[in-house]
Amino acid sequence: MAGMADKPRILQDGRDMMWSLIPLAVLVLIVAGVAGSCSWGFGNDANDKQVPYFDVSDGLLADASTMHFPIRDPKVPADWQPNSGSTQNVETTLSSNVGWITGAGAYVQLTQTDATEEPLLRQLLGDEASGTGTREIGGRTWVTYENADHKKAWISDFGDVRIAVKGSGKDESLEALAAGVAAAQPIVSTRPKPTG
Repeated sequence: MAGMADKPRILQDGRDMMWSLIPLAVLVLIVAGVAGSCSWGFGNDANDKQVPYFDVSDGLLADASTMHFPIRDPKVPADWQPNSGSTQNVETTLSSNVGWITGAGAYVQLTQTDATEEPLLRQLLGDEASGTGTREIGGRTWVTYENADHKKAWISDFGDVRIAVKGSGKDESLEALAAGVAAAQPIVSTRPKPTG
């Protein structure tokens, strides 16, 4: 009769129960990982997946085909991730805007418009921006501004278009973007020529 009263070995103590649950937990983690419902915290891949992707070249080509001012597509460092694009009103005209996350994790934006510098600056930094000087980059003069939140915008007049680089990170990122756009030629577009 004593043999009938004995419990199965798996129920003899809590350690046995824990050892029986470990394979189940491992199986659940593997299934969740394969299904993509969780990200593994090894390396930079988990962070990379959180940055939305935007095709900057396609976006700028589309803007060049619809806007009546030249659009440039700059070369940027290979570790920058393109993540945004939009058009916005600047008074009575439009601006083309694209952005990247730099290798250091800072956001930088390129804005191109035929609006004048003052309304462009207000759009980028608000009403409280102050001029901080000028820089010569890529054979162009860039007027530099900063606001109370330490966001920076550098604006250059390319004649028929004003180009701004904006960010809150280190100046090296803005310099790289300013140099890239200064070296770029306008995109050859299929936009209709103005009549009259």
